[in-house]
Amino acid sequence: MTKQMELSEAVRANVRPGDSVHLVVGHSRWSAASYELVRQTWGTDPEFTLVMLSLSSLGALFFRGGLVRRVITAYSGDSFPTYTPNPIYQEAYQSGRVEVEHWSILTFQQRLEAAARGLPAMVTGSLAGSSMAANADFHEVDTPAGRVGLVTALQPDVAIMHGVVADRDGNVAVNAPLLEGVWGALAAKRGVVATVERIVDDLTHVADRVVIPSHRVLAVVEAPFGAHPGGLFARGLPASGYGEDIDFWVSARDAGRRDFDEWAREWVLDVGGHEAYLAKLGQPRLHRLQARTDPHSWREDEEAHPVDAGAPITAWETAAVVGVRLLRERIAAVGADAVLAGAGVANLSAWVGVMAARADRHPVVLTAELGMWDYTPTPADPYIFNHRSFPTAGGLSDASRVLGLMIGGHGTRVIGCLGAAQVDRFGNINSTDIPGRSFLVGSGGANDVASRATECLVVTQARPHRMPADVGYVTAPGTRVQTVVTDLGVFRKRDGELWLTAVPAGDGPVDQRVKAVAAAVGWELKVDRHIEQLAPVTLPEVLALRRYDPERLFLGD
Repeated sequence: MTKQMELSEAVRANVRPGDSVHLVVGHSRWSAASYELVRQTWGTDPEFTLVMLSLSSLGALFFRGGLVRRVITAYSGDSFPTYTPNPIYQEAYQSGRVEVEHWSILTFQQRLEAAARGLPAMVTGSLAGSSMAANADFHEVDTPAGRVGLVTALQPDVAIMHGVVADRDGNVAVNAPLLEGVWGALAAKRGVVATVERIVDDLTHVADRVVIPSHRVLAVVEAPFGAHPGGLFARGLPASGYGEDIDFWVSARDAGRRDFDEWAREWVLDVGGHEAYLAKLGQPRLHRLQARTDPHSWREDEEAHPVDAGAPITAWETAAVVGVRLLRERIAAVGADAVLAGAGVANLSAWVGVMAARADRHPVVLTAELGMWDYTPTPADPYIFNHRSFPTAGGLSDASRVLGLMIGGHGTRVIGCLGAAQVDRFGNINSTDIPGRSFLVGSGGANDVASRATECLVVTQARPHRMPADVGYVTAPGTRVQTVVTDLGVFRKRDGELWLTAVPAGDGPVDQRVKAVAAAVGWELKVDRHIEQLAPVTLPEVLALRRYDPERLFLGD
């Protein structure tokens, strides 16, 4: 019997008030069914629990429409044009209007996997030593094998996802990288509502990509460009892929700082349905997004945004260059097999640092929690999950494989190159909450990397608000943080605390530069007896970074 339905019917028939609704993120980030759910329930107070790994800017639709009472997530912030706190989430969490439960990427996925497998819990190497360890569904228990962490199963009522293709019975095929995977779709009590680019008669020729069997599917809807403004990697499947619509993401982000309800009316509430939405976008725009699947399409962006070699060197560029140098050094010292690139400036340091280490003949590769292994980033695009990088990867999988196996697993040495909103004297990282002041964004994969990597290097700026004596919320414990690189100096771990070991070259006595660092941290600074003076940052080093971020979205001040 066919599971094919119209979009409005599929949502209306299968999502109920009070449901725990899992919106599968994957590499696409969004689904046409998510828009439809907002249209049907805006202002009705359906009391949903939203289970969504990364809310990005569009998750705000569920907040402003009064759709949610509770959120289970790993990231509540904007992703474009930079990774920033979202004022809608900040207000909802700080006022208590929406209850939030913070997890890391891996533990979020593991909870869904436990439910899908019919298990009460799964063992994890994450969360211990962090503020998230206080979550009611995380436990540390003693076993004959030692003390282990457990995360209990998370079973949503219904899941919503966008796949690439499906047949009329409801079998759904997708492509990696899959981020949290499809465990939530398999775990859902009633099943999954799936939108896809095409519904076909037969999937046996791509059976290796069929990850959702028909008996778990409540409805399947043909919705071309159904992941917009997210992108879709369709290689090897009978559908056309497309890149992310960054301009659209930015417009949603900007609306969150002005009149988001007006934006929601224009792009969601007053739009008759998915076909009307595509018509509003227009064919020229959709064709441009399809063209972005060409791995060489970055050249157009490079021409549109040439690198400005004459622009002054910023504090972030100084920190990033020193990060490249130190990462190159640590790759050699550790014999690293891989570097996991965190978001933002740390990401750029990782890209250039790995390239430099490979030039030194170290066989190190890049990896990312989305599920990429041994990938090559493309110039003129600083985003870590850039779809143009997917075809370059030596391996595509999901967060479970990268964060739960390659990092911390047997026989693999990985350095985490991370950013941090705050880092304290012990190397503890906070990207979640400054108690009594402001909500930030959440863990993402930072906790998993800091908990499991061979060692971690943090790239940030030395400022009093960024380097307090003790962070008020421990997103990631500092146990494996061995190096902190800033624009004013380099810190290395000594006896569990950060010591200043190097300052930039400059005029005047070294003591003056040390005093500048002391004024920029919130604790009594410990200084290495033999303080090193770093070589001046050079223009070629800066240009290597700017080639990936020519607009200086992350590198600018």
